[in-house]
Amino acid sequence: MCGCILYQLKINKRYKMAETEEATPTGPATKEFLTDARPEKGIKYPITVIYCKECGLPCEYCEYHPNYEKCKVWIEKNLPEEFERLMAGKEGESDADKLDGEKKKRQTRGGKGVMKTKKKAEPKGVKMSTATRGKKKKVTIVVGLASYEIDLKEASKFFANRFSCGSSVTGDDEIVIQGDCKDDLWDIIPEKWSQVEEDDIDDLGELKK
Repeated sequence: MCGCILYQLKINKRYKMAETEEATPTGPATKEFLTDARPEKGIKYPITVIYCKECGLPCEYCEYHPNYEKCKVWIEKNLPEEFERLMAGKEGESDADKLDGEKKKRQTRGGKGVMKTKKKAEPKGVKMSTATRGKKKKVTIVVGLASYEIDLKEASKFFANRFSCGSSVTGDDEIVIQGDCKDDLWDIIPEKWSQVEEDDIDDLGELKK
């Protein structure tokens, strides 16, 4: 009987010790997973965001919109207090800073400015002439097709096939055709390239050395 009582007392003692260990953990102090991230006092919830009716952005972001000047007019007219608040930080900017900011805003997507397109050269007319190469070999020289946006390599190939002779590009705007074919070119060039009129073609005769 005494043995049973002692055994029961030992069990009760161990049970109390286990409860004490669970109530007072010995491990390192732990932090809460989520902390209270609410702002300090003075900020009211929910926060009201004022949008510009001109560009649709919050008023503080209007300066990044291409129509910023129109946005300023609208804000000044409809939200004078907000306009004063936004303009208060702009008073200290210098003229150079403002110009630099305007240039950045006007840049295209990707950060590069708009490339200026080169002006196309105006047609200067087509000039034909003949010349003697060697002793009795004649060639026809055609100058001015490039000013009509005609590909010289394609034109040279066309002349070679049409006259069954040699033809080559010898300059920035010059094609040399083997043989004297000026008379045929008067009709062939306007027929092949409609942008060249017959009145644009000029015969310079035979070139002498």
